[in-house]
Amino acid sequence: MRCSPSLLLLCALLASCDQLGIESTSSVAARKDADGKAIGGACRHAGRALEDCYSLNKRAEKAAVYAGWREMNEYMRDNQLVSVLPVLTTGGVASMPAREETVAEASLKPRPRAR
Repeated sequence: MRCSPSLLLLCALLASCDQLGIESTSSVAARKDADGKAIGGACRHAGRALEDCYSLNKRAEKAAVYAGWREMNEYMRDNQLVSVLPVLTTGGVASMPAREETVAEASLKPRPRAR
């Protein structure tokens, strides 16, 4: 069985379609999953509820958003991190909210002695 050079060239071009800018379905699915996890993690870090995150990011896959939100929630709970309040609003930069004292800072303050 003989292979013609044009058939070999066609096989080589089809095998390298990623280099041509054509994404495979598996790479698209992996990218969407990673984007959804990043969105979910960012929503949790900003202190947003999961439902708010879904409504703000309608095009993201809900399962990936939930997975990212859950992973960030576990990470923040394990490392005792507090949510970061968003500074930007839809109209631009909002005024900086008053900084609340974290649990770690409150535990470091000296307590007044009882007399």
